[in-house]
Amino acid sequence: MALLEIRKVTRRFGSYTAVDNVSISVETGEFFTLLGPSGCGKTTLLRMIAGFDMPDSGQILLDGEDMMGTPPEKRPVHTVFQTYALFPHMTVSDNISFPLKMAGNTPRDIQSRVMEALDNVRLSNFGNRFPHELSGGQKQRVAFARGLVNRPRLLLLDEPLGALDAKLREEMQIELINLQKNVGVTFVFVTHAQNEALALSHRIAVMNQGNVEQVDEPSKIYGFPRNRFVADFIGKISMINALVVETTPSHLKLDIAELGEVTTISKEGIKVGDKGVMAIRPEQVRISHPSDEVVLKNHFLGTVHDLLYVGDVTTYIVELANGAHIKALLPNSAPGRAKFFEVGDRVGVSWRQDAGIFLND
Repeated sequence: MALLEIRKVTRRFGSYTAVDNVSISVETGEFFTLLGPSGCGKTTLLRMIAGFDMPDSGQILLDGEDMMGTPPEKRPVHTVFQTYALFPHMTVSDNISFPLKMAGNTPRDIQSRVMEALDNVRLSNFGNRFPHELSGGQKQRVAFARGLVNRPRLLLLDEPLGALDAKLREEMQIELINLQKNVGVTFVFVTHAQNEALALSHRIAVMNQGNVEQVDEPSKIYGFPRNRFVADFIGKISMINALVVETTPSHLKLDIAELGEVTTISKEGIKVGDKGVMAIRPEQVRISHPSDEVVLKNHFLGTVHDLLYVGDVTTYIVELANGAHIKALLPNSAPGRAKFFEVGDRVGVSWRQDAGIFLND
């Protein structure tokens, strides 16, 4: 039995449906992420799990018990917010011990649990400091410690790294993975940052307009998106209109107008005559000089329309003969500012026949 079961949950605000008939299950010990753009319903769903908001219909079960009617403070659940929500007049130790005092634990038990929590987040020597004496990352670790000190069955994290700068955010991602592994508590994490979700999660639920578009492991969400929304929302991708002209158990043959045939991996439920897009990630596309010999079957000529240099890699946007654009990624492995092609250069683009995917919705 799953630790958390969300069964056909709907939440409306007037005529607006924030969460629409959503069903999700989360296993014990899982790092589960709700991912989607602003307004997709992920925070509303998290608030209903916490008990801060109630569904209009459906059930939320924890360990098989329906949580309807159970107030937030009675649920074995704790929430960590982006704003840290630390008491400025309390020391770090007092902030962490607050939930234990409210629950009526003994002073001796409180002391040992606080010390354990501080050790878990590597802040053993910071117990007597006040929040204003801490960095942003340290404040966030105190919020994690407070969330875990009463050993909840479920820790809810609402964009907890959103207020941190990019470098600190990346460091905290590693700490969060290690923390979840060490304490063994089930995490339900809300974010709109795709890279963060891919890096942290065991599984991801991609949400859009109150619905769940796909629930899967990060590698499958990224490599085998179920539809165009998931493909476009997760990472960079090129999508070119295509028509299915042949299907086999191993591959699909697509026709791209004014360009020719492309071969991609097979996909269930696709038939000859289906219209959709050929979708492919930039790192799967090779870019080369037009004169270079290419052995890959999917090979076309084009012109560099634009490029984006970001240090370790350059992403080239290549315009093909039919006017479609395809992105190709090239690592900048040479020292200095490596630039292999300029805007306007003629180039070749190619990719393996098992690299692209056909999406018809």
